[in-house]
Formats: sequence, structure tokens, C-alpha cells
Amino acid sequence: MILALLAAAALSNSPSQARFESCATLANNDPARALDEASAWAIAGGGGYARQCTGLAYVAQNRWKPAAAAFEQAARKFEAEQDGRAAARLWVQAGNAELAGGDAKQARSHLDAALSAGLLQGTDAGEAHLDRARAAYALGDGKAARADLDAALKLVPADPLAWLLSATAARRDGDLARAQADIEEALKRSPDDASVALEAGNIAVMSGADDAARTAWAAAIKAAPSSSAGKAAAESLARLGKK
Repeated sequence: MILALLAAAALSNSPSQARFESCATLANNDPARALDEASAWAIAGGGGYARQCTGLAYVAQNRWKPAAAAFEQAARKFEAEQDGRAAARLWVQAGNAELAGGDAKQARSHLDAALSAGLLQGTDAGEAHLDRARAAYALGDGKAARADLDAALKLVPADPLAWLLSATAARRDGDLARAQADIEEALKRSPDDASVALEAGNIAVMSGADDAARTAWAAAIKAAPSSSAGKAAAESLARLGKK
């Protein structure tokens, strides 16, 4: 996750950028040392970059609440420095940390902040909508989640996760025709993903296509037998039984 956050963190060409990249690499390799360095840097006036590195170090330790707090502090620092685009990306990181820690309410608040200014574009905006949809569904707000999923599908149509989540949402809403169409899109983009195969089986069994469900769940088990998706597929297959 650290590398993904670092890849998304090319926020500007300021003199602090090189130091941030060095600190972020250290966070991936030695998070305790990175925390010490980032703290000293923050005291010395490191601003948003120092706090962002603090967040990355906490992420490397799976310490989601302090990570989210550090990213929020970074976002506010960038806002104070009139760097709204950087701030928006940090709000997204704060939201993702809260999602990872299971606090969907706070995650949605941070993602609202990320999207409200309208400064995220393209893939950045699409992924933020996708994350906010995850938070909304966790909070039981299916209507808001569907709106964000539809926005994400327009902005990041190549992302299999967007199609997977849209298919899952449609299945839960009882729209099996859309669920089937969306899971087919996910399968085109990620044919060997156990989570996609699991959902394909879930949709198939709800549609009365038991043989197709067995095939999909078997594919999920083959793709990743020890993963949560593979284990769920094995349980579903056992409940359904042999033909």
C-alpha cells in the first residue's frame, strides 16, 4: 500500500518533494525510523509533506487511525498553503486509512472533503468516487453508493474493481440483469481474480443458474484457495452441493 500511495503523491515540484520521496521510501522499509524522521521534519517546518510521511509510516504498521489523523493534518497544511489539489489527494488518503480501519462514517467525511472542491480529475476523481461508494455501502446508504459507483464507472471504466462493486451492489438491490452485465465487464478486465469469480457465482446462483455458479466458484477456489474470496467460494460450493 505504501508504494501505491507514493505513486499517487507526486504533488508538486517543490524543494520538499525529494525529501518526501526519501522519507516515503524509508517508511516502506523502516517505518519506526521514518516516524522519527518525519516528526523531526514536522517540528522543523516540514508542513504537509512531513505529515504525509508520518501517515505513510503508520500505514506500513497497519495503524489506521493515526495514519488517517496524519493525512488529515497534511491535507489541512496543504490547504493553508493554497495547494488544493494536493490537499484533495491527502483527504483521499485519509479516507482510505479510515476505510482500512473500519470507520466508514469518518471515511465518507474525508472523501466528501476530497471531492467537494472539484479539483480531482480523471482517474483521481474516479477512484475517490469508488472509495466513497464503499463507505456509503458500509453505512447502508445504497442510493448514495450507486451514484458514486456510476460516477466511477464513467471516470475509470478500465478498473475491474469498479465493475465488481457495481455488480455486487446491483445484486444486493435485486437488479440481476445489471449485476450480470457488470460482472461480465469485471471478468473481461480481471479474469483470474478470485473476488470477481466469487461474485459471478453469487449472481449466477441468484439467477437460478446453478451450474454456472459451480463453475465460477470453482474458478475462484483455483485462483486463490487461501484467500477470503476462495474460502467463501468453497463454502458456497459446499452448500450448493454437487450436481
